[in-house]
Amino acid sequence: MYLHITKKNRIIVERFNGRVKLQGSLRCEFYRKPVSIPDDETDERWRWFKGCLRALDGTYIKVKVPAAKRKPYQTRKGELCTNVLGVCSRDLQFIYVLAGWEGSVVDSRVLRDAISRPHGLKIPHGTYYLCDVGYTNGEGFLTPYRGQRCHLNNWSRPPTNAKALYNMRPPSARKVIERSFGLIKSGWAILRDNAYHPIESMPRIIIACCLMHNFISTTMTEDPLDQEIPTNHT
Repeated sequence: MYLHITKKNRIIVERFNGRVKLQGSLRCEFYRKPVSIPDDETDERWRWFKGCLRALDGTYIKVKVPAAKRKPYQTRKGELCTNVLGVCSRDLQFIYVLAGWEGSVVDSRVLRDAISRPHGLKIPHGTYYLCDVGYTNGEGFLTPYRGQRCHLNNWSRPPTNAKALYNMRPPSARKVIERSFGLIKSGWAILRDNAYHPIESMPRIIIACCLMHNFISTTMTEDPLDQEIPTNHT
């Protein structure tokens, strides 16, 4: 009986991994193509950011790691996680995802890896992505001014200078990537809890979940998860 169950579980895992690999091979089909903000944009969140390709950020996803390899995966809170970079469009679809970095690695290092890869994150000339203060301001990436308020929950008082006024603009626009992460974690239990699957499989699983999120949101007339999702998943 035990051998029968073990064999059955192995078959299930093999078939699951096969489907995950297939999803990964279709990533070019399912990733949303980035489109920059036009000059005549009327959306209050985005009209300040002409040429913007939308927003990027990192999130932690819990993983199962052998005891001998755990230290690099420990976050500042002591959780075992992988640091995932995500880039999404204004309609909450993923443009690019890089999964697999250890939880102790800072967001800026993950981003450097993403833009250095042959098929990594692309930033056409004259365009840029919105980022938070965990990244470096530079060509292709726009971050808030440091030393000023830059989160929506800090705006109980009006801005007192030009830099603070500017920092009011990006948070509501950057919120789209937080919502995208919230949607996939709410929709896929494997991304919320300490996964059964080994760490080697998790990058493909994470990307497959993001691609499925894109596929569902473009093929269903009404998304059952299209509601206000808490953004504390990040």
